Amino acid sequence: MADVKKIATRDSYGNALVELGQVREDVVVLDADLAGATKTATFKKEFPARHFNCGIAESNMVGVGAGLSTMGLIPFVSTFAMFAAGRAYEQVRNTIGYPHLNVKICATHGGISVGEDGASHQCCEDFALMRTIPGMTVMCPSDDVEARKMVHAAYEMEGPVYIRFGRAATPVYHDEDFPFVIGKGEIIQEGTDAAVIATGILVPEAIEAGKRLAAEGIQVRVINMATIKPLDEALVIETARTCKKIVTVEEHNILGGLGEAVAAVLAEHCPVPMRRIGVRDEFGHSGPAAELLKQFGLTADHIVIQTKEIIG
Repeated sequence: MADVKKIATRDSYGNALVELGQVREDVVVLDADLAGATKTATFKKEFPARHFNCGIAESNMVGVGAGLSTMGLIPFVSTFAMFAAGRAYEQVRNTIGYPHLNVKICATHGGISVGEDGASHQCCEDFALMRTIPGMTVMCPSDDVEARKMVHAAYEMEGPVYIRFGRAATPVYHDEDFPFVIGKGEIIQEGTDAAVIATGILVPEAIEAGKRLAAEGIQVRVINMATIKPLDEALVIETARTCKKIVTVEEHNILGGLGEAVAAVLAEHCPVPMRRIGVRDEFGHSGPAAELLKQFGLTADHIVIQTKEIIG
């Protein structure tokens, strides 16, 4: 890996906002009384006049963001995934999605790795909810470098964007010159026996699984699919034709997320055997993040087992 240090992508988000704010005066940041947790406080410290605390009123915050976007500003609306995608869904759909406004919805604390906050805050449905909104781009970075580049790319594109950032620190494996492009998957490791397509903080787990399998003589293609919508369909189809078997990995319900997006492409264009690794249609519970990921089968160990099974 390019770097063994660990950084939470929510920290990357806060740092990227400051980078943007230094060169783009149209960037404004909205938060729902969680600036310390979402790391938008980093932006607030540098640009207090462009940071707005909307209080614990997420639906109203989305409406404020929509209004600011009509004035030529580019709002980054920030809160936990459970509240951004869940509580404010109707406002996101009708006030941002329907008029296709240029608002960036940046949600931290997504998935099981929220840990001790428990099921009420462990949002494993956000990809599914946001994917259903026409015109919404949905992304999830895998490390610090990709997260910061993703924020900049979201600013540059026109239209609504949903990005999920993580609470837990994860390994940084990208070099600073990594060329992130919205809608493009990244082949990290080549192989032809099977393919593992992962997103978010589970990409490092997929990389580790790929290394373990290679040590056993099993050559697996490992793909980082940071953009869940629009999906890199061309890469999925080419990978299916090359590798014949697909395993998807996500910190999300297996219903409605990356796995179903990949499965839909395969069903239409190149049906091959596949497995979906994710939260299997159940709620989480309170506990240490690492232990929860292990309990729900979201680790390199489980990826190795599932990949061997689909091959064998």
